[in-house]
Amino acid sequence: MADETQDLAEVRTEKLRQIEALGVDPWGGRFDDTAPIGTIRQLPADPFDDAKPGPPVRAAGRVVRYRTAGKLLFLEIWDQTGRIQLMLRVNKLTETEWKVAQLIDLGDLIGVDGEFGKTRTGELTIQVEKLTFLTKSLEPHPKDVFGMGDLEYRLRHRYLDMIYTPDTLRRAHQRVKIIRTIRTYLDELGYLEVETPTLHAIAGGAAARPFETHHNALDIPLFLRIALELPLKRLLVGGIEKVYEIGRVFRNEGISPRHNPEFTMLELYQAYGDYHTMMDLTEGLIVACVDALGGGRVIPFGEKTVTLEPPFQRAKYADLFKEHVGCDMHDEAAVRAAARVEGEFQGKAHDVLVQELFEDVVEEKLVGPVFVYDYPASLCPLTKRKRSDPRIAERFELYVHGMELANAYTELNDPVTQEQTFRQQLAGLPAEESMAKMDEDFVRALRHGMPPAGGLGIGIDRLVMLLTNTQTIRDVILFPLLRPHG
Repeated sequence: MADETQDLAEVRTEKLRQIEALGVDPWGGRFDDTAPIGTIRQLPADPFDDAKPGPPVRAAGRVVRYRTAGKLLFLEIWDQTGRIQLMLRVNKLTETEWKVAQLIDLGDLIGVDGEFGKTRTGELTIQVEKLTFLTKSLEPHPKDVFGMGDLEYRLRHRYLDMIYTPDTLRRAHQRVKIIRTIRTYLDELGYLEVETPTLHAIAGGAAARPFETHHNALDIPLFLRIALELPLKRLLVGGIEKVYEIGRVFRNEGISPRHNPEFTMLELYQAYGDYHTMMDLTEGLIVACVDALGGGRVIPFGEKTVTLEPPFQRAKYADLFKEHVGCDMHDEAAVRAAARVEGEFQGKAHDVLVQELFEDVVEEKLVGPVFVYDYPASLCPLTKRKRSDPRIAERFELYVHGMELANAYTELNDPVTQEQTFRQQLAGLPAEESMAKMDEDFVRALRHGMPPAGGLGIGIDRLVMLLTNTQTIRDVILFPLLRPHG
């Protein structure tokens, strides 16, 4: 197969030399005033008639089909808005243009000027009157222009995947629209978008393993951020009362259909709000994104459907646990249930076992969208406790068909309690562990007074998965992490 590919590449290189010999630059240049193919296809189109020419058009695109018929050539070119047929006649082009046309391969980029109309069979077509060569493709393109079946090949050649797999390009456009909608929605509510550092001296804001690096000039270890949380809360202290960031986050952990080590998070904080404020905001934000895509509020997700019509269901963690596990999450019966389900449970804290049971037994039953709220407090070191029951943290997670989409808190702004919970969290970690460090500066910021607040995190990639009916995170990230080839 490699030899065949090399032979095809050599044939293309020879064609490049022939194009150069004709005095044509095979790498093209400026080609202004083109119309998107999708726009051209909306123009009025009549059968071609020399006595009544159709509208003049100028287009550019990649050749994805090539068929010769004597003194006629039929090509199809593609741009991100669509495809259109080209008809090239020997008597409509210059001698040089016709020779260049014989040297075109699939994947080449060309520009055309011509007349728009229909062929006798009704095919929307540009009858080419001037051909401009724009770029020679020296590597062979897939012969199947309707898609590439090998997932590994698609991921390693995303640029080809976008050309030949229509859903990939569609998702890329929809992702941009979703993120733009989020920004617009938050901006109109008075939130201020900021950028915070990607390199952190202390890996904080989440329980996750960081990627480590080293700053040579300062001779200090640094970490790629595992969360956006702590810098944004410092900005709350500084007086930005509604703040958000959409940024890349890095966690040195496994890869799965719902996990990529590098992913995109939305985190936001609102002074004087709480987790109920965040529920309302999350609901409105997701509905706005659904509406922006224009497919209605009942959407497919795999073989299932999701109804994203507000209000979303709201259910207490304890109630769901009791319903599906069969015991109260605070009782010793939860430990016995963990022994049955988990097997290995010795040495684990009670609430850790409860959460593992919730993940294994309850999550898959959450059809949703459902806000699961009031989590075990020991699992949430950055969250305010309920005054009526300090065993419970004011936290929610939003689930759809067992997939977590959002996580929100009533933020802990008591510096004394925050320092205590940090120390408890760090106590079980070995001293050499990269995460076993107290963020003293964050505690100091809290001591200067952070307003009561609600905070929210949404995984953008998972949200895009849901709204574009995609089952793996690798298909909504343009360049997911892959094992090095070979």
